[in-house]
Amino acid sequence: MTQNKQVSDIEDRSVGGLITWPRGYQLLTGVYFLGRAGGLVRHFAATAGIRPGDHAIDLGCGPGRLANELARQAGPQGRVVGVDPSAPMIEYARAHAAANCAFELGAAQSLPYPDASFDVATCTFAMHHIAEADRITALASIFRVLRPGGRLLLADTHPATSGVRGLAIRAMAGLAAHRGGHGGGHTHDEPDDALAAVDVRRYRGPLADIGFTAIEFRTGPFATGIVTAVKPD
Repeated sequence: MTQNKQVSDIEDRSVGGLITWPRGYQLLTGVYFLGRAGGLVRHFAATAGIRPGDHAIDLGCGPGRLANELARQAGPQGRVVGVDPSAPMIEYARAHAAANCAFELGAAQSLPYPDASFDVATCTFAMHHIAEADRITALASIFRVLRPGGRLLLADTHPATSGVRGLAIRAMAGLAAHRGGHGGGHTHDEPDDALAAVDVRRYRGPLADIGFTAIEFRTGPFATGIVTAVKPD
């Protein structure tokens, strides 16, 4: 299959909102996280429970920062795959990939990998970009590709934050909800619905229904909310 055909196939699906400007996205996140985004991705990788030799998958990998950190912590015997439906993001990520890290064009709700392929799965700042109707399908797809005992980490901005950062989160949440099709027609003029779109606490029930256990929520650096879960042995 050619790269152009792959891009066409992905774009024909309802994948939600795409970010297609990797360099601008890197700049934006650098400003938002005050130049300390590297510390945040290290925190996410450690919280996900990545270990030397693990195979991991990062869904909605964007320009590849977290995937490369997972690869670093997994070590030379580990392997990481970053998946994103945005062709420009994948092109950028491939150009900056660690030796044990690959990047593939794809969507979380239709992963092509065999059952029980990965020890760790992460999805950060990305669930709200998946079309609302496909989010449970995406979580079930992640469950399928995790090995028994595999660990999942979901993270996004935490809507309970106040002050200037809270206002920024509210504004970005409105845009994210609009792009991701949240709530079947809600717009960024409905802040409660917009904030719900980025609140990862909403996935605790669906994760339990799918079969995940040890589901926990915590707050992380830079006003992030983190949900971790385990696929039982």
